Amino acid sequence: QVQLVESGGGLVQAGGSVRLSCAASGRTFRNYVMGWTRQAPGKERDFVAAISWSGVTTYYADSVKGRFTISRDNAKNTVYLQMNSLKPEDTAVYYCAATQRSIYSVRLQGFDYWGQGTQVTVPS
Repeated sequence: QVQLVESGGGLVQAGGSVRLSCAASGRTFRNYVMGWTRQAPGKERDFVAAISWSGVTTYYADSVKGRFTISRDNAKNTVYLQMNSLKPEDTAVYYCAATQRSIYSVRLQGFDYWGQGTQVTVPS
């Protein structure tokens, strides 16, 4: 099992940038496909991005493609989400997520572990 703790959220002006971090516990971090999901008020939790254990393969939701970048540092047990050109519709609680399934199944089957979430607010 892996435990996840997010940090880096806050209030960001439209067009601005912020980087989220997620620290994972355990020595098997590199065995996990990592990702980010988000939940806006009154909406379901949506997939945002995923990254393979090696960092070579990444997937993004269409709504964030070209603006967000997911990366990981296996030596630090940390995954990041760099968020640029933020829009008010990016306002949500962002959750770090992990799974030992293949990255190719993540978008259909989702993740197995989540952090507590960090709020990102982009005022209109």
